[in-house]
Amino acid sequence: MVVIPCLNETRHIAALLGELAEPAERNDLRIVVADGGSTDGTRDIVREIASKNPRVLLLDNPRRLQSAAVNLAVATYGDEVDLFIRIDAHGGYPADYCDRLIEEASTTGADSVVVSMATKGFGLFQKATAVAQNSKLGNGGSPHREGAPGHWTDHGHHALMRVEAFRAVGGYDESFSHNEDAELDYRLRAGGYRIWMTDKTFMTYYPRESATALFRQYLGYGRGRARNILKHRTKLKLRQALPLLVFPVVVGASLAFLSLSALVPAGLWIAACLAYGAWMAIGQRNPYGLLASLSAMIMHFAWSMGFWLQVLGSWKRGAATP
Repeated sequence: MVVIPCLNETRHIAALLGELAEPAERNDLRIVVADGGSTDGTRDIVREIASKNPRVLLLDNPRRLQSAAVNLAVATYGDEVDLFIRIDAHGGYPADYCDRLIEEASTTGADSVVVSMATKGFGLFQKATAVAQNSKLGNGGSPHREGAPGHWTDHGHHALMRVEAFRAVGGYDESFSHNEDAELDYRLRAGGYRIWMTDKTFMTYYPRESATALFRQYLGYGRGRARNILKHRTKLKLRQALPLLVFPVVVGASLAFLSLSALVPAGLWIAACLAYGAWMAIGQRNPYGLLASLSAMIMHFAWSMGFWLQVLGSWKRGAATP
């Protein structure tokens, strides 16, 4: 089956369900839209489509979170299927996306098949953010952002999973609002299950349309990564550890009234980001290069801030526990 976690997606849900209709028919797939209480008319759109296409089902997700949506769909319909494909309502997919995932699961015997992401924008800020997220400045060289030859991995963007493996490790941890995919991947690997990063297909991701929304998103990502590390006592990779310095050095710049040298670390970070943006603008002839550096700075700062706020909050709660 296909599971679509959904909340207020009137701009995307009809087109997405239309695109999935033929693959669902071809592969005999049920399409479950797990809606978290949309108030913008999304539910009416899904109901209308479901009235014409019996493969489409609307499932209420009272907890609203994406993790809860997938858990609920698997709990409700998982006994009838061996595999499920997770589709994000705010994304784009090739016409043969489901076919390639099912084919890869069969060929490799993987318990989970993950994909790379190509980020695409439309408005000015969204295009600049897409450039940032597709670059090493924004993704640190993450394989599931850049794409790579098919290989076994420890994490990637969730696409297909075997119901048996998903249930065996307990599904998504619904206390996670962000980074729930990486947290589940850790438990899958610890349980001896295998994750395959396919190069046969990919998804297109559409970034946030404003600086405020981008900041909130990456603040949540930072908190989620910190929770994952605190829960499993794992270590950060270098590409994840470097952005952690951003929040402390920016806060440290407030000590400039004592010594101007306090501005140096934050200044170096800003200069490095702007230089990379200038290189993209000139070297790659990308008109969004410089603005992309600003999007990257928002991402770095918010991620670092979210991480440290989560860690400090955990320490405080631990200290308060008798």
